[in-house]
Amino acid sequence: MAWARFDWDPNKDVENQEKHGVSFATAQYAFADPRRVIAEDLDHSVKEKRYYCFGMAGGGVLTVRFTFRGGTIRIFGAGYWRRGRRIYERENQIHG
Repeated sequence: MAWARFDWDPNKDVENQEKHGVSFATAQYAFADPRRVIAEDLDHSVKEKRYYCFGMAGGGVLTVRFTFRGGTIRIFGAGYWRRGRRIYERENQIHG
């Protein structure tokens, strides 16, 4: 994804690695998955629209929480969550 620009708070990245074991540098690879699924986060889109990206990265389906700011993808959360894997598999008609 040479055209995509990513950004994140370095302190939030450290917190995410400690809590979920995933760096935001790894999380950006979920966007390169040609079968990725993008969904709006309706529960948290108050001040700005927020989204989820479900895509293969780092050996599993990664859920990345993000927003768009000035043409840049701003990552603020990522993890290997069962719900994200289920959505990815359902949308891609993968039967495990």
